[in-house]
Amino acid sequence: MLTEIDVRATLHEKLGRQMEDYLILGACNPELADQALGIDHSVGLLLPCNVVIRSDRHDVLVEAVDPQILVTVTGRAELGAIADEAARRLAAALESLLDSVSVASRD
Repeated sequence: MLTEIDVRATLHEKLGRQMEDYLILGACNPELADQALGIDHSVGLLLPCNVVIRSDRHDVLVEAVDPQILVTVTGRAELGAIADEAARRLAAALESLLDSVSVASRD
């Protein structure tokens, strides 16, 4: 993780607003970021890939941006393989999280 933004704490501090737990994590793989920036420096506007962890009543939701947005927004097809690899790695991380939750619920 490259960045962590506690939206709940920030809104409380800056606006006095109360809200549910809400974190934005900036996921970054330096090798993939370097490859993407080598193709198009403006890709930095879309990095890192954001993952949101938030509460929704009694559940915890984990959501991740689709790295293919790099290709869609930039129109640079050569970013496709990098986005595919980033998507594969994000999916594996989410699957690992799901597996750990499943194991914990059985204990």
